[in-house]
Amino acid sequence: MKEQKIWLSPPHMGGSELKYIQNAFDTNWISQYGSNIDEFEECLENYLGNNSFVTALSSGTAAIHLALKLLNVEEGDIVICQSFTFVATANPILYLKAVPVFVDSEADTWNMCPNALEDAIKSSLQKGKKPKAIITVSLYGMPFKADEILEISRKYEVPVIEDSAEALGSRYKGQLSGTFGDLSVISFNGNKIITTSGGGILVSKNEDYKNRALFLATQAKENKEYYSHSEQGYNYRISNILAGIGIGQMEILNERIDQKRQNHDFYREKIAQIENIELFSEPDDDFYSNYWLNTILIKKESGTSKEEVRKKFSENNIETRYLWKPMHLQPLYCAYDFFGNDLSGTLFDNGLCLPSGTNLTEGCKDRIAKVLENLW
Repeated sequence: MKEQKIWLSPPHMGGSELKYIQNAFDTNWISQYGSNIDEFEECLENYLGNNSFVTALSSGTAAIHLALKLLNVEEGDIVICQSFTFVATANPILYLKAVPVFVDSEADTWNMCPNALEDAIKSSLQKGKKPKAIITVSLYGMPFKADEILEISRKYEVPVIEDSAEALGSRYKGQLSGTFGDLSVISFNGNKIITTSGGGILVSKNEDYKNRALFLATQAKENKEYYSHSEQGYNYRISNILAGIGIGQMEILNERIDQKRQNHDFYREKIAQIENIELFSEPDDDFYSNYWLNTILIKKESGTSKEEVRKKFSENNIETRYLWKPMHLQPLYCAYDFFGNDLSGTLFDNGLCLPSGTNLTEGCKDRIAKVLENLW
């Protein structure tokens, strides 16, 4: 009989989510209003600290879109974006008919390269176009080099949108991811470290941004006795039911972070014995990753491709996945400017994501270890 599937990063409920969902049903607030939404936002503001103001939304993508709107990005404006990421980071730029300019990764964190970022800004300025925003990502839970990126942001007076969709609970020099950007984004999609099924938040540093985001996320409905709209809005608010799931999930967030990091310890121990694989890990003590996904690089000298490794896992009913294909290599985005040496392309060519669910049992780990041990 075929063994049970081991998924990459499945949802993992704690149990208390049901009482908050029941509250939504009992009070009949099941749409985009209700006490769960307020409580969820308050939980996150308390967790993040740093005078964070949180707006709970339908997705992380919606949060990026609203962040760009809050920074007054319009048609023809330049937005600099990390290339090595999921497409949801970049798509909102096109929503606004702005122009993405993509920046490569650096080797320590796989996130935005400060040198390539500065080259991109200088190039834009030489063309007479000052970028409106920088979107940097904390990929797979690894924080970006915040000191260097923010220094460049301040130097050229270009605000930062921090896409920490994958990095809730990660820290850089002790400060939580999601609190570095002028505006920041966290996702609660079904595969994230905690989930609301579908959902995300926009984190801002002032209450005016929060209020403006809430206005835009609820169809830009003006405060009148009738439906009055003077500008375009969006249906981006989270529902009271999903916010209830989020409250329950926040109660177990620290436990989930510990479980993710224990998964990384497991992989580090196993992969240390395999010379043909390199495990992506924190470069130094400044970085504390939630290790949302554990990722590996298959060394070129191994003579084995990422596809061969993926197939061997698949034959054992274990899900793995390629690393994100960089935006500058995507058909949708390949015509836009790109700055860097294509390190992200090399990572894509040789990398793989391994199962990293917080519900991995010892039996699951034994099966994964057996595949790793028999790759060569």
